Amino acid sequence: MQDFPAVVARPCLAMPGHATMTDRNRLREIESSASYRSPPILFRDLDAYFEFLATCKREFDASWRRKCPVGRLEDWDRVRTLGSGSFGRVILVQNRDTKQFCVMKVMEKAKVIKMRQKNHVHDERRALNYVNFPFIVSLVTSFKNFNYVFLVMPFVPGGEMFSYLRRVGKFGEDQARFYAAQVVLSFEYLHNVDLIYRDLKPENILLDDRGYVKLADLGFCKVVKGRTWTLCGTPEYLAPELILSKGYGKSADWWSFGVLLYEMAAGFAPFHGSETMRTYEKIVAGRFRTIPHFSPELKDLVERLLQADLSRRLGILRDGVNDVKRHAWFRSTNWLALLNKQVRAPYVPRCQSPGDSSNYDVYVERELTTASQDRFPNDFIDF
Repeated sequence: MQDFPAVVARPCLAMPGHATMTDRNRLREIESSASYRSPPILFRDLDAYFEFLATCKREFDASWRRKCPVGRLEDWDRVRTLGSGSFGRVILVQNRDTKQFCVMKVMEKAKVIKMRQKNHVHDERRALNYVNFPFIVSLVTSFKNFNYVFLVMPFVPGGEMFSYLRRVGKFGEDQARFYAAQVVLSFEYLHNVDLIYRDLKPENILLDDRGYVKLADLGFCKVVKGRTWTLCGTPEYLAPELILSKGYGKSADWWSFGVLLYEMAAGFAPFHGSETMRTYEKIVAGRFRTIPHFSPELKDLVERLLQADLSRRLGILRDGVNDVKRHAWFRSTNWLALLNKQVRAPYVPRCQSPGDSSNYDVYVERELTTASQDRFPNDFIDF
């Protein structure tokens, strides 16, 4: 299942001091327990943040191979379904011992194999287990039975950005900048270790109880040191080099970031057609409507991100992510305060209790099926 959030509107295509490992583990512990209180300072200053990134890069191979935690289905009580996808669903659950609320992504083995998504499922589990960053979801535990594989992650109670954006129509630039800056930092963290996200869209951005961003659904996240050619993602967000099978890397993420900026500030995506091929034609041609109410700075940033010429696209030039962070549109952004979640969010979702799921749509509940034997004993051995 590649649609973690509750509303699936656009289908995906599948195809202080020095940062140490102890510090990185502490970051995860803080993020998993900080809900409903002000989190402690994660980074003393930007130097500490950059050292954290450097440590992540140095220790990536060992961290990427780190064994994933293995739990048990019987440790969790089911609360309700939060989302449903093509080969599974996402369920709000509560741990029977700790009473912690989490989400359980349940994927049916038979459908995963039929849709040729086995590698994506393994990659998502590995990526979730590696990730240790304030604005990206991470893995709590994972396990399997004869019929399903399960990924358990922290519950993000604020719901998805897509639902909120559709409700309000569009965001003002200050609000869009608040969310966009967290995506920039998330890409900086992922790209630092050659991980590309490949499925940025409002449906995959969740809001926590303080109004901060959590990137979800890492099913397409992949280590790419050079280029890859897999066609995957959401049609309106695909980069031209991906559509044209020219090979791509981090460039595709920065293109999709430009699409996200446009959609947040305009209320609709820059490229959309009556059918998928028409959308692709517009993307390849680089044709999109200029929005009159965009500030000159936002207009310039969007145009430099939605640049078909890779030698001119912001984010992958000589200074990389710094070209984006230093752009005039982000002039007012305090990156350190944002990393430490010290900036007041423009919108705080209504969350009355740790397990309040009212910000998610309601789905018809379906019981999980049982089986007497495993039809795919060799495909999910690592779970």
